[in-house]
Amino acid sequence: MTNQKVNDIIAEISKVIVGKEEILKRVLASILADGHVLFHDVPGLAKTMMARAFSMVMGMEYSRISFTPDLLPADITGVSVYNMKNNEFEFKKGPIHCSLLLADEINRASPKTQSALLEAMQERTVTIDGTSHVLGPPFIVLGTENPLEFEGTFPLPEAQLDRFLMKTNVGYPSHDEEKQILNNRINRKQENFELQQVITLEELRGLQQEVESVTVSEPIIEYIVRLVQETRDDPKISVGASPRGSLGLLNASKAWAYLNERDFVNPQDVQDVYLPVLAHRIILRSGDVLTGLTPESVLNDILEQVVAPRIE
Repeated sequence: MTNQKVNDIIAEISKVIVGKEEILKRVLASILADGHVLFHDVPGLAKTMMARAFSMVMGMEYSRISFTPDLLPADITGVSVYNMKNNEFEFKKGPIHCSLLLADEINRASPKTQSALLEAMQERTVTIDGTSHVLGPPFIVLGTENPLEFEGTFPLPEAQLDRFLMKTNVGYPSHDEEKQILNNRINRKQENFELQQVITLEELRGLQQEVESVTVSEPIIEYIVRLVQETRDDPKISVGASPRGSLGLLNASKAWAYLNERDFVNPQDVQDVYLPVLAHRIILRSGDVLTGLTPESVLNDILEQVVAPRIE
């Protein structure tokens, strides 16, 4: 299976996002799997630029919400406003009514405001005054959060974390990559950038349907279930991944196989997306956290213990 459009998307975005092809593939895989992405990283690493780049290249209507402590749920979803001319209430859409939403620094807002995204992220609807308004398709949230040691942040509720298909970080660029970033800025001669649109929204929905058609064999399903169930049995884990984690691992594996030009999932696909899909869905026991264990290290141990099936 080959899809030149996928390669063109990565190539076009790489014109402004330097040296982060693996991260771009994760974001693209999430979009093709109709899932949301959470970036956990320090400010200034081009997360906003990345979101804008994906919207430009994939023809998605883009909105950005800066999550501040005084942000209210209505500021996200929209409000009903009384129109004195016709004596009726009219719904004024909020910025969430788009195809690609950047929820910037999401953990700076209060838990009440964070929860306003829950229905939208899971059900793709928002309810205002008893009326449901459909979002998309597609409707994708790219969220960013500051590390919790930064002042003025609130931990994301577990229920909301679970709505993100993947959680990942961007990381600092290398020496040569940072030089390339500066040279790109010099050559643009402006802060803004423009990229060519590679696909339309209709074509994006077509790609998502092709991902749905990727074959998953019974041994792979068994492998996914065993990996997730081990998170519930491991003594170092207080709360393991839910069935939503199994579904997320399944969907992400199918999208990853598609990006690697295959119409079937193999064990390597599952292993490649295992950490970004599950690390934010488990909670370690408090005593183990104090010893320096991380969700990633515990999951890596599980990955080594569970024998992968042989796919001919």
